[in-house]
Amino acid sequence: MRFLHSADWHLGRVYHGVSLLEDQDHALQQFVRIAADTRPDAVLLAGDIYDRSVPPAEALRLLDRVLEQLVLGLRIPVVMIAGNHDGPDRLAFGSGLLQRAGLVVRGPVEWAAAPLVLNDAHGEVEIHALPYAEPALVRSVSGDDTVTDHHAALAAQTAAVRAARAPGRRVVVVAHAFVQGGAESESERPLSVGGTGAVGAEVFAGFDYVALGHLHRAQQVGEARIQYAGSLLKYAFSEADQRKSVTLVELDGAGVCSVERIALTPRRDLRIVEGTLEAIVAAAAADPARDDYLLARLTDSGALLDAMGKLRAAYPNALAIERPVLTGDGPGRAHADHRRTRIQDLFASFHRDTTGLALEPAAQAALERIVDRIEQEARSA
Repeated sequence: MRFLHSADWHLGRVYHGVSLLEDQDHALQQFVRIAADTRPDAVLLAGDIYDRSVPPAEALRLLDRVLEQLVLGLRIPVVMIAGNHDGPDRLAFGSGLLQRAGLVVRGPVEWAAAPLVLNDAHGEVEIHALPYAEPALVRSVSGDDTVTDHHAALAAQTAAVRAARAPGRRVVVVAHAFVQGGAESESERPLSVGGTGAVGAEVFAGFDYVALGHLHRAQQVGEARIQYAGSLLKYAFSEADQRKSVTLVELDGAGVCSVERIALTPRRDLRIVEGTLEAIVAAAAADPARDDYLLARLTDSGALLDAMGKLRAAYPNALAIERPVLTGDGPGRAHADHRRTRIQDLFASFHRDTTGLALEPAAQAALERIVDRIEQEARSA
């Protein structure tokens, strides 16, 4: 049996003030062509379909068109779950009706929801869709008071799958989580404060394939049966070295899977160039990819007049400039990327710099609670 696994489309994403919808449309048309060529038995979409819980109308129309091409045009069943960026109720609107056409959508957590069952020459395969959910929600739905973090929440969901599975069937799970051992990128929104969003791979014991979303780098976590498909596009300059792809999975009669990455070609690449402003601008004339989205790391040490204007005259889609020499990022200089530093660590550093004293344990605990509440409110907004 064959599956086409993708995730983290983030439809409606805006990066450095630029809408990426046309780029997403370009990549998704490749995805549809890949589906037409490979003819999978099902498409697995592992969350973060949209970039925010209330997506723009253009993102809704794009998703509607792509799903229509897959489900109605190609007659391929699609299993789609909500990620931490999605509004689960909005994503699952009309799911009861849509399932009759071949589109299985799981937005809110449904305890012991019936799996999609497919058949091949070797028997039946169950596909269980486990949408992202906060631990408190899983605790409420499951009635299990021991669910206090993301690991326990997903462990409870997967335990319910194991209890409900039919003997002799192969089992595929679609989930959205940060599994320990996976490599992060800066464009992923943290699931929680303080690292409690991490999930151990052992929660997936006994499943034949685990189709994951959340981490933007396509990667295997431990075993070949546990895979992140990665994001549709590069969504941060920290991903500039990544090759985006979709994952084609073949599951044999014994439940052993083989995995193939099929590359996607972006409408415009996201890349980093480095050098003096003069050298970068001079090189643009011979650069066949001058329409790419660019971050320019300038090595100039002196004052520059209208650096972005000059850069965009050569590279019209340049998005940002960095000047390591001026910010202390040069050779031999330690640098902390404040975009990746926890809020509470920044606050503790500020407190220490202004008062000369470290935060007391009680104050640190109070700060953790406040930041955790802010993060939860931001995810629900």
